[in-house]
Amino acid sequence: MVDPNETFLDVKGLNCPMPLLKAKRTLNGMEAGERLRVVATDPGSMKDFTVFAKQAGHDLLEAYEDQGTFNYLLVKHPRA
Repeated sequence: MVDPNETFLDVKGLNCPMPLLKAKRTLNGMEAGERLRVVATDPGSMKDFTVFAKQAGHDLLEAYEDQGTFNYLLVKHPRA
């Protein structure tokens, strides 16, 4: 179920670096404190999103795999 308070980004079927690039672009258009939920199928995205969130200063509230789908929930940081 999609949360109406989150922006949803489906990047299933895309390989590195596209899931992360699309997430970055989406975050750039969002306001500080807004949430972005991303679903991907690229196994490398787990490391990519973890490193990206840490380096960019975004909060990564969720990062988990469920039956081959990788799920992320980020909160945009005010300075990012």
